[in-house]
Amino acid sequence: MNSVIILRLFLLDIEAIKVSKITNISRQAINRIYRNIREIISIDCEENSVFEVGEIELVERYFGARRIKGKRGRGAGGKIPVFGMLKRECKVYIQIVKTVLYQI
Repeated sequence: MNSVIILRLFLLDIEAIKVSKITNISRQAINRIYRNIREIISIDCEENSVFEVGEIELVERYFGARRIKGKRGRGAGGKIPVFGMLKRECKVYIQIVKTVLYQI
């Protein structure tokens, strides 16, 4: 039962220390469980990746309200940055970007 709870909390991106308090399991044990989950996810991603061979397109776009006079692109208010990867005639990977680093 604890394993299901830990997995759900992992999926909700809850920190190990909080999960430790919720489940009454040591933080070190939760960190080991989290590391094992990440390793399993990593192995699965490597084995099932469609992006290993061939040409891949990368794109960065901003979605949101229409621009009113003023800033455009990254500086525009209320825009959500989205990153995408596409392999022709295959799968698409899209991720909403939480933090965008500006390059000068």
